[in-house]
Amino acid sequence: MQWTDEAIFLGARRHGETSVIAEVMTRARGRHLGMIRGGRSRTMQPVLQPGNRVEVTWRARLDEHLGEFRVEPVTLRAARLMESATAVYGVQALAALLRLLPEREPHPHLFDALDVILDHLEEPAAAGELFIRFELEVLNDLGFGLDLDQCAATGRRDDLAFVSPKTGRAVCREAGSPWADRMLALPGFLNPGATKAANGESLAEAFRLTAFFLNRHVYEPRGLEAGAAREGFCQAALKTLRAAPAVEPLAATLNSP
Repeated sequence: MQWTDEAIFLGARRHGETSVIAEVMTRARGRHLGMIRGGRSRTMQPVLQPGNRVEVTWRARLDEHLGEFRVEPVTLRAARLMESATAVYGVQALAALLRLLPEREPHPHLFDALDVILDHLEEPAAAGELFIRFELEVLNDLGFGLDLDQCAATGRRDDLAFVSPKTGRAVCREAGSPWADRMLALPGFLNPGATKAANGESLAEAFRLTAFFLNRHVYEPRGLEAGAAREGFCQAALKTLRAAPAVEPLAATLNSP
């Protein structure tokens, strides 16, 4: 068995004296593990860093085997990603989200989204909004997607202000106001056709929104916790964004070619 694919390096653990077990996110085959012989060498260490884009060739006798990777560098951005707290925590938090998905299950749109986010992680004003949209995509792929396009009560697509914690559906301000204390806030930048980018307040609301549904549907049923990387990323992004000037909205960025 052999295949070659584009991949983004997520992490590695030691295996024996000189090798590593590598974890990558591939475009066509999802999150995949494989052994890299000599992966701890000085030559390979700069390549095998989280966030780097590589080309991997996987070989194994049978498809169900761990197999071995041969890795060729494509875009080495790990050094740049180590220059800010937002990027350092962001790479770790993104990898943790991908580990919620079954291994070897293809999610090409998540590969493309990850590639875009990694190019913006050192820009906290953009990184926070893109991260939220990535979490929403992961929730959707796990079968717990939120319906934020129209009001669950009236069908309206404007003035959406809340999300029902029971159904994960948007509710407009008029219909939801009587129960506002029981609702989750829907940040304006997640509204259909939003023209304003996230600010500190709306991004904090968004982090609370996705955290609620990730905890309810994913982490708690599996006996897991979100982890320190997500909290570190949220705090770093909010700290910078609250002091940053307004920027253009990023609603279409994850779908960019």
